[in-house]
Amino acid sequence: MLSYMTTWLCEWCVLSGQPITRKTRPISWVRAALREFEAFPEGARATCLAALTIAAEGGKADIAKPMRGMGSGVFEIALRFKGDAFRVVYAVQFAEEIWVVHAFDKKSTQGTKTPKHEIELINDRLKRLREMLR
Repeated sequence: MLSYMTTWLCEWCVLSGQPITRKTRPISWVRAALREFEAFPEGARATCLAALTIAAEGGKADIAKPMRGMGSGVFEIALRFKGDAFRVVYAVQFAEEIWVVHAFDKKSTQGTKTPKHEIELINDRLKRLREMLR
């Protein structure tokens, strides 16, 4: 059904002369988050980048969810990859950009709960980012 709809929409755009344009928001990185992300395995990086691209185009990937306790506009990409759990935290509430504030390999001893030191680091980076973007 989706491929039929896409084909029909594309044909309509060609026939009507109406271009399909998407407004893609830029993705910015806190420098430390980018360094952390670059340590992920290639396959995990590719999957997370695809999820960030969906966010930049105004959507939400299936592996992204709002991060509890961080306020609205802060999301966590949660990826299980080859037995590990990778996380990328991004914020959508800053101007026209999406900001990646943290990336980590989750090694929680508390089940699915994000470790306290990771939460504190995310909160600190969000606070500093808010101050920087004033």
